[in-house]
Amino acid sequence: MWEACVFVQGGAGGFVRRGTRSANFRVIEIGVTMGSERLKIRRLVRDELPVQTVKLARFLIGKTLVHDLPRGRLVGRIVETEAYVTGDAASHTFRGMTERNRPLFLERGHAYVYFCYGNHFMLNLSAQRQGIGEGVLLRAIEPLEGIAQMERNRGTDRVLDLARGPGRLAEAFGVDRRLDGVDLMGDSVLWLGAAVRPVGRIGVSVRIGISKEAERLLRFYERRSAFVSGSKLLRG
Repeated sequence: MWEACVFVQGGAGGFVRRGTRSANFRVIEIGVTMGSERLKIRRLVRDELPVQTVKLARFLIGKTLVHDLPRGRLVGRIVETEAYVTGDAASHTFRGMTERNRPLFLERGHAYVYFCYGNHFMLNLSAQRQGIGEGVLLRAIEPLEGIAQMERNRGTDRVLDLARGPGRLAEAFGVDRRLDGVDLMGDSVLWLGAAVRPVGRIGVSVRIGISKEAERLLRFYERRSAFVSGSKLLRG
């Protein structure tokens, strides 16, 4: 028996829970997942990833992040990213390679997971050829599958806030240091997939939540997505 939550659009573009039903019939989670059918998601291959970091940050908008777990899988659309490039004072690779940031120097498509402010994990991926330390931070995701598990992970049933912001994203998707360095383009439990629906207009802005070089236009997001973080000015 499959139980799903039905969400309907509320005011200001938000979503509200309408209740739960258990049956073998079609039901929509955030307008995407239907019934007991799983989304058919094609794994991306490394050659599809742009070698240039800023292009990769933009390319990832609309793509899917998947975490396969024993009791099911967690799936979401990437709707917000930030690029961190060579010479960038805000980048963890600014002073060179260390044991901690080594995954950012791997071939593009490897996970870099770090603990931020002693409070939450954040998920990045390496973005250049091996030996060049650049990365893309995944900042926000629109949940598609495994929403009930994400709610348990986050301790909230407010769908809009499940993965809006990098700390929430990692917590919702069960990402921690055990996934540091995994190849998101391989056969690992955490991987990147192709888009499951057309991508909306992509916006670009200054970066959020950093004190160094925040003014650089290296943040990309799906415009008007209710799942993007930041102020309304940075989401329109």
